[in-house]
Amino acid sequence: MKDPYQTLGVGRTASADEIKRNYRRLAKKLHPDLNPGDKRIEAQFKELTAAYELLSDPEKRRRFDDGEIDAAGGERGFGHRRRESASRRRPFAADDDLFVDDIIADILRAKRGPQRGYAGTGGAQRPRERKRGDNVTFTLRVPFIEAALGAKKRVTLGAEKTLEIGVPAGIESGKTLRLKGQGSSGRDGGEAGDALIEIVVEPHEIFTRKERDIHAELAVSLPEAVLGATVTAPTLHGAVALKVPPGSNTGTTLRLKGKGLPAHGSAAAGDHYVALRIVLPSPPDPELVRFVENWARTHRYEVRDG
Repeated sequence: MKDPYQTLGVGRTASADEIKRNYRRLAKKLHPDLNPGDKRIEAQFKELTAAYELLSDPEKRRRFDDGEIDAAGGERGFGHRRRESASRRRPFAADDDLFVDDIIADILRAKRGPQRGYAGTGGAQRPRERKRGDNVTFTLRVPFIEAALGAKKRVTLGAEKTLEIGVPAGIESGKTLRLKGQGSSGRDGGEAGDALIEIVVEPHEIFTRKERDIHAELAVSLPEAVLGATVTAPTLHGAVALKVPPGSNTGTTLRLKGKGLPAHGSAAAGDHYVALRIVLPSPPDPELVRFVENWARTHRYEVRDG
């Protein structure tokens, strides 16, 4: 017999994994059931199997390398004691179950012949590779309050597909919702791609967001700021009563606890911050002007450093 290393196409220092890989590659090519009636191929397959059985056994490989046995497994100097014919034994190692399944599948396909859904003609037919469909990307514009509180939105995916999706509370611009299997169809039985919905949150005329808190300005009159008052302030959750302390100034900021973004998972509800902005009457009230002129003569105060 030929040198088993040459039969398997590996060097003498080859690892066990390299020996197994080469055996699998050559066995799939030389298996008799894939080459019916070819005696030359059948002989090569028997040599290949015998070489693999010798080199895949660490003890037999050591003895062969040390010259104790020959390529057929026979003791050197005591005659060649042939092992059981490879043609009557299972030609695969016990740990090669996946490879056995692969070989059997090729054999069955070869015996069935060309079938619909298989590429090529004659011989062992291999199935067309399943192709996953492409992902498709869409943009969804969401009003500020709906993005903050969460909402159901209908989106149109292509010409004839419309879906209702849930917009999570607190979602931000630039985030993407993935709709699994709603993209382009796969080919040859492959799964469909996904639809990627990019969110664009529209700005609000009053509210701005900082993490889970909402910030807004609220106009108050001079008497409300000076004397104090209870006024109505808009929030994400509707209008609420807000108490303006006496002597409030432009920039005074009041907090409405829990009136920001709603609680979500481990995140607590945010707060709503109201910055007061004092607004004088327009046009100026003559009586107020006269009062301030008289008051200013005896009540000067500095509002700018220096």
